[in-house]
Amino acid sequence: MVALVLQIGVNFANDYSDGVRGSDRDRHGPARLVGSGAASPGAVKGAAFAAFAVAAAAGAALTWLTGQWWLLAVGPAAIAAAWFYTGGKHPYGYLGLGEVGVFIFFGPVAVLGTAYTQHLTINWRAGLGSIGIGLIASAILMANNLRDISSDKAAGKMTLAVKLGEDRARNLYAWEMWLAMAVGAACAIGRPRILVVLLMAIPTARLASAVTSRIKGDELVAILTRTGQVELGYAILLGLATADLLS
Repeated sequence: MVALVLQIGVNFANDYSDGVRGSDRDRHGPARLVGSGAASPGAVKGAAFAAFAVAAAAGAALTWLTGQWWLLAVGPAAIAAAWFYTGGKHPYGYLGLGEVGVFIFFGPVAVLGTAYTQHLTINWRAGLGSIGIGLIASAILMANNLRDISSDKAAGKMTLAVKLGEDRARNLYAWEMWLAMAVGAACAIGRPRILVVLLMAIPTARLASAVTSRIKGDELVAILTRTGQVELGYAILLGLATADLLS
């Protein structure tokens, strides 16, 4: 619940902040609520904070269930990261740091937080798994920003893709995906069955090849979906293969 509702909240927050800044005016991907005029900025902002409130309540309940009260500090940090990605006077997503935030909060915070609240401990495999998940999540954002390089640059949104340039951004996407596969393989040290995660190497190879071949526009929208599917498959396979090794 915490992870799901935070994801919903950050999408509403990005829709609101990019919409009021005008960054979505020439957007190439699916239409957004504020940018397309489908909903008022106030309504979208309210939806974002409603989602954050639900996430906060779920997080508080989880903290109470585990008895680990220090986890209360994680919630505000996650909400702040969600809001200031594109919100506030100096959004870090406009400074080329979006992938860093996504890596941290979709990777180590989400994965290690999940492991810890269930087992009250974490180990090196959980740490490596969190890195793999974070890398794929960052690759999803990179594909999104690759699609929007021209419009983001025109709007003054200096994403990492804009700063790197198209060729290096495409190569970074491929590196992130392949490094995630390498991390998954490293988790198999002492437990060969974890190599099942490398089933995701086949779609990863296809995605990396497609992105580095300079596909554009709507084709990159499809890459977003397929990269998300790889992340889901990676998480399920790695989770199942390591389920008895966390404690």
